[in-house]
Amino acid sequence: MKNKIALSGLHVTNFCKQIDGKNTTLCILSNKNGVELTITNYGAKIVSLMVPDKNGKLTDVVTGHNSIEEYLTSQEPYFGAVCGRYGNRIAKGKFVLDGIEYDKLAINNGPNNLHGGIKGFNFKVWDIEEVTDQSVTLKYISADGEEGFPGELITTVTYSLTDNNEVEISYHAVTDKPTVLNLTNHSYFNLSGAGDPSIGDHLLTINADYYLPTDSTAIPYGQKEKVAGTPMDFRTPHEVGSRINEDFEQLEFGNGYDHTYILNKEGNELSFCARCVSPKTGIIMETYTTEPGVQLYTGNWMTGHFAGKCRQRYPARAALCLETQHFPDSPNKPEYPSTVLRPGEEFISKTIYKFAIQSL
Repeated sequence: MKNKIALSGLHVTNFCKQIDGKNTTLCILSNKNGVELTITNYGAKIVSLMVPDKNGKLTDVVTGHNSIEEYLTSQEPYFGAVCGRYGNRIAKGKFVLDGIEYDKLAINNGPNNLHGGIKGFNFKVWDIEEVTDQSVTLKYISADGEEGFPGELITTVTYSLTDNNEVEISYHAVTDKPTVLNLTNHSYFNLSGAGDPSIGDHLLTINADYYLPTDSTAIPYGQKEKVAGTPMDFRTPHEVGSRINEDFEQLEFGNGYDHTYILNKEGNELSFCARCVSPKTGIIMETYTTEPGVQLYTGNWMTGHFAGKCRQRYPARAALCLETQHFPDSPNKPEYPSTVLRPGEEFISKTIYKFAIQSL
């Protein structure tokens, strides 16, 4: 139904285009509570997410664009996208796997490789495998050697909107050669409503005693450090903006938070990751994941120079990301949890963003 209009005001017809010989579209999911999630198969992107605020008003809590055309020219190519083949950074665009050096990864973020390269998964048209009222499964086959990574990789991602107001993201991947893999979703959240100018007042909790300090190019040194006694400490609720401008080298490097937190967990079980609350709307978002870490990014490099959905602009720190994932530069740091995937193995990962209302 190309003429269908989502509750967020998005027109399906504006997402119908042919790119690289494949058709793009917009899938609209909804649950029994009236919550609505829209997904485009271009980049497997979350485009809008309408959840009720404390007054029952549906509020779009993610940044995005009105059409495929706007995504194609956006200054922020990762809005809502699945990032791969390797989300986050690989130092100097190279790594060694089984004695073979792979040194042809694109250098697209300072001296490093970021989010899979020049044309990562966020720029690909995924095949729609299955769609229902409350879920959609997308598939992408990455060719051996694509963006410098070895092995043909077959990846599926399923977005499900449950009746408990949860957005479940389930990943699965297999390869025919040893490769490295780190998948994440790069949604930018503002629980006061996309277009609100700041997430500085959001109360954030992260279930992590340690984080990974980085050099000035956002590559971790290797050693973890305690969050205690630093502005990196979110073990108890803090306003995101309360310490973001402190005289602290790590915050100066990233112009704010752009760091991986090592979650307090053992194994790969689904467990609590973070909790974020907007005092304006009362919307709570809790994050759960099977991944060992989460990258907190506070939209430090957003400019507000372009219009997003409903002509809203997104200035610096107008949204935050909680990107559940393995650690940056893991292929070059054997002390980190492995991101190697081998033939015969399955990559399986799940992340849940659960929404509720703060009790008055």
